Amino acid sequence: MNRFRLFSAIGFAALMIVGLHFWACARDYVTGKRTLSLVSESQEIAMGREADPSIVAEYGVYDDANLAAFVDGVGQSMAKVSHRPTLKFTFRLMDTPVVNAFALPGGFVYFTRGILAHFNSEAELAGVMGHEIGHVTASHGREQMSKAQLATLGLGLGTILSEDFRRFSDVAQQGLGLIFLKFSRDNESESDLLGVEYSTRAGYDAHHMSRFFRTISRIGEKAGGGPPTFLSTHPNPENREQRVAALTNEWQQKVPGPKGGTDRAAYLRHIDGIVYGDDPRQGFVENGYFYHPELRFQFSVPAKWQVMNQPAQVQMVNAEQNAGIQFSLGKGASPQEAAQTFATNAKAEVLRNQSTQVNGLRAHLLVSNLQTQSGVLRLLSYFIQMDDKIYMFHGYTSPTRFDGIAPTFEQVMKSFDRLRNQAALSKQPQRVKVMTVDQPGDLKQILTRFGVKQEDLEEIAIVNGMYLQDKLQRGDLVKVVR
Repeated sequence: MNRFRLFSAIGFAALMIVGLHFWACARDYVTGKRTLSLVSESQEIAMGREADPSIVAEYGVYDDANLAAFVDGVGQSMAKVSHRPTLKFTFRLMDTPVVNAFALPGGFVYFTRGILAHFNSEAELAGVMGHEIGHVTASHGREQMSKAQLATLGLGLGTILSEDFRRFSDVAQQGLGLIFLKFSRDNESESDLLGVEYSTRAGYDAHHMSRFFRTISRIGEKAGGGPPTFLSTHPNPENREQRVAALTNEWQQKVPGPKGGTDRAAYLRHIDGIVYGDDPRQGFVENGYFYHPELRFQFSVPAKWQVMNQPAQVQMVNAEQNAGIQFSLGKGASPQEAAQTFATNAKAEVLRNQSTQVNGLRAHLLVSNLQTQSGVLRLLSYFIQMDDKIYMFHGYTSPTRFDGIAPTFEQVMKSFDRLRNQAALSKQPQRVKVMTVDQPGDLKQILTRFGVKQEDLEEIAIVNGMYLQDKLQRGDLVKVVR
């Protein structure tokens, strides 16, 4: 590993100081003032564009063209009234149950199907959309990246940069890390204000934005922990709700006229049928096996191991958290080629290398050592061909633990097979179903009549943005999950 020496850091500092003369001319699009920025607008856009494929690979895009077009339509109408109307915005609907929305620098904005399921009006969507657009128009991502670079510069003046610090502060190579840029409380407050301004200018009633913060707060309370990521820098959602309501009153005086987007029934028609919770079509664990109905494969899961299923890979970790298995697609025209590609790209020290079979499928086995920043890992890897795809398992732990855990690795990998279980193949996700109230009553009575289980009543009340004691009339609409 190369290391900066002190004189190199000072030379770098001198170059950065010269560069400040040019970058200091950046303009704050919201205030119009000049502001310090070590990241140009073109770099900001390029970073978002380069990170976008990683976001898509990590979460997956939700397959509903009509709903995606609806979200994009709301987003584009909001972008036109923002402080950067000429910036090309991209709005994506992500296939994850997590209740979240986030933005990358350069105009990339993401909403999860989880948050769409919890909105109860287009105005709620517009308010949160305005908040995320506000992060982009106010260049909060660019500001945080510039601060990170200045912090690196300041450290370089006084000491030799450590590998770990450089690894985590190198904003040019953050990729997925871009979405975890920590916005300041001032950044979040400014985005709340911009969310109110943009949604009001676009003709929406931003009071619905403030009401959604109540929903977010209730989700956090029910989970027994902190609020979802959307509120991570705001420990007091109640104060935020009151502030946004007050800002809405101010902006509605500045922009008079009727405000819409409040028709609950119209919004519910857009999300009727949206997948709720984990989608078993993308993989699920049952009876000690991981099943993937879409790709039609299965493999065993060790008892008491935690499974994390993502669109691009499956991770399994033991209870002691000192061994794991990673499963994903490999690269190559054959198992042997995929094994060679992995060993070359990872610079692995190959200890064992042989062709084999797994349940009649062509396969290749590797045992190797892999150098990491934390030390050496020993891997047992299987590369298995099924139809036109190569699937890749990596079981990893320390060399000292390898012999004891390797039989578990091998048991999982040798269990890989075609999925023939019809019950697993036909497994379907739960979906939001919009129901019409047939007779008056409180929400608890109505949900019970619609078959909602006692233990699920509070969760479904939150999804509806209501309380169980709220009264409904014949003809009103409610969301249930089936």
